[in-house]
Amino acid sequence: MRVGVIVFPGSNCDHDCAHVLREVFKAEAALVWHKETSLRGYDAVILPGGFSYGDYLRAGAIARFSPVMRAVEGFAREGGLVLGICNGFQTLLEARLLPGAMVRNRSLQFICEDVHLRLENATTAFTRAGQPGRVYRMPIAHAEGCYIADPVTLRTLEDTGQVVFRYCTPEGEVTEAANPNGSLGNIAGVCSRAGNVLGMMPHPERCAEVVLGNEDGRLIFESLLGRLAATSVAGVTARR
Repeated sequence: MRVGVIVFPGSNCDHDCAHVLREVFKAEAALVWHKETSLRGYDAVILPGGFSYGDYLRAGAIARFSPVMRAVEGFAREGGLVLGICNGFQTLLEARLLPGAMVRNRSLQFICEDVHLRLENATTAFTRAGQPGRVYRMPIAHAEGCYIADPVTLRTLEDTGQVVFRYCTPEGEVTEAANPNGSLGNIAGVCSRAGNVLGMMPHPERCAEVVLGNEDGRLIFESLLGRLAATSVAGVTARR
């Protein structure tokens, strides 16, 4: 199993993701420069957080046109697993690999704090190790994290189970006060219709080991790597 972590100019969570994969989960991870045009040999791809291209125009708007994104788009269309975290989520939205868009936080200020998330969909490749309704604590760090979409898109997301995480209270209540940025429906993460692409604003890589005082982010990496391992075993079995 080999996971590629995309590196855009301005990415600053790429090494964090690679560290968690390599040192915490003992998985093979490689940094993929944004000028690469092929993802051959990778089993999953992560678009990390940061400020790609300085977040000029809009967060993720320029990164969306990096050469590697054509490969990411093809990888996703073929069913490959793609995870976008924070700026990576914003880039996936700009690339139309996920529905909706991001705008400035309702406070118009950068927010860096721990939030609570309720897991809404535990059937995706990125959340299969969790339980629906469980509350997780993860950090956010963004200025453009207010998720919006038109009413039809929002209803479709709800009806098809594409809302994966919502901001909530520690007790799991979805309230306005628990919404840090004004996202519609308290949405903190959504997946594609096929479930193979996930975008989330919180940073699981920043809370995936004991030394950081919180391991809730392990959910994402355990689920992803578990899915890849199961797929690999199934493929070997099928070939036999």
